[in-house]
Amino acid sequence: MSQQPVHSVSRKLILLIKSGYWLALLIIAAMVMASFILLQQMMAAQQRNETLQNIVSTQKALSQRIVFLAGATGAASPDKQLALVAALKQATAEFETNYDLLLDQTGADPMSQVRFDPKSIENVLFAKPFHLDYFSVGLIANGKRLISSFESKLANSGEGYKGGAERVNLDASVANATLSGYAALGQRISAYADARSEQLLDLHRTLFFATIGVIVLVALFIFRPMSKAILRKTHELVDARNSMAFIAVHDGLTGLHNRTFLTDHFDTLIKGAHRRRERLAVIQLDLDRFKQINDTLGHAAGDYVLVVTAQRMRDSCRASDLCARLGGDEFVMILNGAGGTEDINMLARRILEQINEPITFQGTTILPGASAGIAVYPIDADNAQDLLVHADLALYSAKKMGGGNFSFFSEELRRELDYRKQLEHDIKVAISERAFQVYFQPQVSLTDGTISGIEALVRWNHAERGMIAPGEFIPVAEKCGFMPEIGRIVISKAINEAAEWNRAGIAFGRLAVNVSGTELREHDFDSFLFETLEKAGLPPQKLSLEIVESVILDDEKTGIAAKLRHIRAAGVHLELDDFGTGYASLSHVNPNEIDRLKIDRRFVQNIHENGDNSKIVRAITELARGLGISIVAEGAETEAELDSLMAIGCDQVQGYSIAFPMPQDKALEWLTARMPKKAKLTVLQGSLA
Repeated sequence: MSQQPVHSVSRKLILLIKSGYWLALLIIAAMVMASFILLQQMMAAQQRNETLQNIVSTQKALSQRIVFLAGATGAASPDKQLALVAALKQATAEFETNYDLLLDQTGADPMSQVRFDPKSIENVLFAKPFHLDYFSVGLIANGKRLISSFESKLANSGEGYKGGAERVNLDASVANATLSGYAALGQRISAYADARSEQLLDLHRTLFFATIGVIVLVALFIFRPMSKAILRKTHELVDARNSMAFIAVHDGLTGLHNRTFLTDHFDTLIKGAHRRRERLAVIQLDLDRFKQINDTLGHAAGDYVLVVTAQRMRDSCRASDLCARLGGDEFVMILNGAGGTEDINMLARRILEQINEPITFQGTTILPGASAGIAVYPIDADNAQDLLVHADLALYSAKKMGGGNFSFFSEELRRELDYRKQLEHDIKVAISERAFQVYFQPQVSLTDGTISGIEALVRWNHAERGMIAPGEFIPVAEKCGFMPEIGRIVISKAINEAAEWNRAGIAFGRLAVNVSGTELREHDFDSFLFETLEKAGLPPQKLSLEIVESVILDDEKTGIAAKLRHIRAAGVHLELDDFGTGYASLSHVNPNEIDRLKIDRRFVQNIHENGDNSKIVRAITELARGLGISIVAEGAETEAELDSLMAIGCDQVQGYSIAFPMPQDKALEWLTARMPKKAKLTVLQGSLA
């Protein structure tokens, strides 16, 4: 009897202990589960914040890249502009995509009252003082307008920008405001993430100590794996935060500092150099054959070349120097305490020699080659922006020497830059004053000497510098978007003068004026042309437009082809200029679209001595004759060249052997002197028979 209560108590005690044990395990499991879920939430929130910070960092870099590419595209030569415009379009598209993703990730509502909270993300996006939404959208819009403008100039596809050259300039203040806004947004996101992490960490800390207490009471063996899991998750969280901070200021591929870090710290380096009274050298590097490496060996090889180049840059400089990747194959090195010019010269030579060493990738030897441009503080400039611009100009000068070289920014480059800026200003003034003159060069028939046409050529007699060659100011005008205005001045003056000749009965054949694709893409060009003809009183049949082959190749989407058909239908003739030097196929040499071909002067010069040129001109002449298209050869300068053209059957010529380009008064004298003389009737005096 006595044992039964003992066994009963024992069973109850064991049941109680087991119940307590399992209850404790359930509590521990619940605590562990809660801790795990909390950690997952922390990691998810941290990943979200990391994503947002990456977007913000990318947007900061892209905003500056858009401005940089805009300036570089405007200053680049036409053969460089196509690649720069493509890069500008990609940067603008990435900026717009990232901004849409940022709005989606943050869930920001522009109508929410939260925007008035100075600590909120909405406050940065939609309220004073940052208005990040406004400036981001503005930067995107400006970038697209600028891209459209450049594409119009380069005869790319698309409708073309029709707003006016003065409205496509990219305002740097928008980019600076955007950069400031994203910097503030990044701080808000970091502050929000820190506050949220602090709350979660407090809750996590409470669960942690409660779990420790329960584990100590139940079993020590439960504590160890749980604590390891917590430590592991904590380390992952810290590593994630450290990684986020690293990515914000470093290039993901090479590990060098990025453009954002360079922008933020460049001024500090300049102030330090100023305080120590030292020179600071800015070396801008660019790989000469990087695109060729990507195209032939693939992007994996290109990335490997970039990584090796970055490592060689680090190895060739000191710890106090700064190496940064601006993007693509563009790098910058900032050398503190650079010393004298000879020291910088030796250092740059050593850096290039090391970077230009062969690179082996998967058994293939790559010779990337690099060029460098150098600007020195305080000799060349005293601020970060000008130093980078001057280093880039020096880099362009080095590339013109053939690549693999380096060049210092010099007074000559400064003069070129200043001269270009002054020339741009003078062109604006000349446009406002309609100071561009029209010279005329006749085209004649070798058979009978009759005048078949006269070409109008632009000339600029500067008030101070005298006559400036078209080859000097036209490229600048094209890059700055001034050619449509200059073209209209020339067309108006030439048509008015030809109308006067026509009314006076002076034979000049047809007036030929050169028209670029940029002018043709102007939406009102045809109406301007017809209004000018009507106002001057010149019949459309007395006018011909000279266009180059690239205009013929323009896609129908640009509207140029339809506009040319409209102009030709009105009676204006079309001539294909510089034929043989472009890319037009024979399918575009259509008598229903083209009235005359102009053989380029490079095929005419020394045609009597160059058999290949003679064959080319003969083939073009026979082609034109078979299609019923007239032909004129330009650039004929000697009697021997005229004889060769006559023998080939090319009757119409234009060149110095016939007449030099003349101002309108001299052209009038030339034309008048060659008018056919009218027969005079003489009445005989005397007696009638």
